[in-house]
Amino acid sequence: MPLQQILDPANLVALLTFSLGWTIYAYAVDGSALSRRGLSRRMNMQREAWMYTMLRRDLRMIDTAIMTGLQQGTGFFASACIFAIGGCFALMGSADHIATVVTDLPLQGTFDRALLESKLLGLVTIFVFAFFKFGWAYRLFNYCTILIGAVPMAREAEADPEAAELAVRRALRMNQIAARHFNSGLRAIFFAMAYLGWFISPWVLIATTLTVILILARRQFYSDANDCLATTREDDAS
Repeated sequence: MPLQQILDPANLVALLTFSLGWTIYAYAVDGSALSRRGLSRRMNMQREAWMYTMLRRDLRMIDTAIMTGLQQGTGFFASACIFAIGGCFALMGSADHIATVVTDLPLQGTFDRALLESKLLGLVTIFVFAFFKFGWAYRLFNYCTILIGAVPMAREAEADPEAAELAVRRALRMNQIAARHFNSGLRAIFFAMAYLGWFISPWVLIATTLTVILILARRQFYSDANDCLATTREDDAS
């Protein structure tokens, strides 16, 4: 019965909107030509500037402090996903009460316990995906710390610039890959918030999905933070 309800036309349209919205937005941010004007791509350019600045200084405590902050933030979100997964399984024990509450809402008519549990499993899947992204990002940031330690000091870099360039490019690339996985995990959490709309009705899921996409797109392409990174020196002077 829950499978038949999920395959209901309204639910299918809602799930298709959710899945395609997530996929298309991820491609627009990470792989399309539009991504060149996005916040993530411009931050990657700043990561490159950071690594080459690091190469010119011998005291690198600030660089290790930055890496520590990146790892701590990633670890926090990974832990949060674990708590969210546990909370979803705990909610399964209160499915009847949740069904009663949601049924009283004007947007929902009947509600089925098995369908609710299926939706909760879907939410668990999203948080598991996010956890693996954060876990892998944490490990990659750890690798990046090691690669930063392998970058030669300024005097050694002057003696062998090719080796220094290779070391910097390795650390930079590892940092960018880690950031991409971190952003994917964070994106999954945002879409998990949109997924909550399905617990009310499939039409609410469509509305929350579009709302989340609009919010994320605005922050990625039209936010003050993105404009800040696009500002030139001439703009600052004026």
